[in-house]
Amino acid sequence: MDMYTCYFNMDTGCVDVWLRDGRIISINCTKAEAAYAENMYQRSELDWLIYNDPAAYAELIMEGDPKEYLEAVAQYGLPEEK
Repeated sequence: MDMYTCYFNMDTGCVDVWLRDGRIISINCTKAEAAYAENMYQRSELDWLIYNDPAAYAELIMEGDPKEYLEAVAQYGLPEEK
């Protein structure tokens, strides 16, 4: 993907991506979360990317494997009892 720039548009809830060839792609974040995130920890990880690194989010959704990524980074479990 030859990305020129991108940002999270709070009005639409989408990450808007401008490509160098002039095309504009809009990623609906709500639908992406519904498709890939299975729990609140995974949704939280996607939210962090949306707000802090929308370019990485766009690349993950368009070219990566979001399910594999989320399984690797969103670790959760109950606290261990002492």
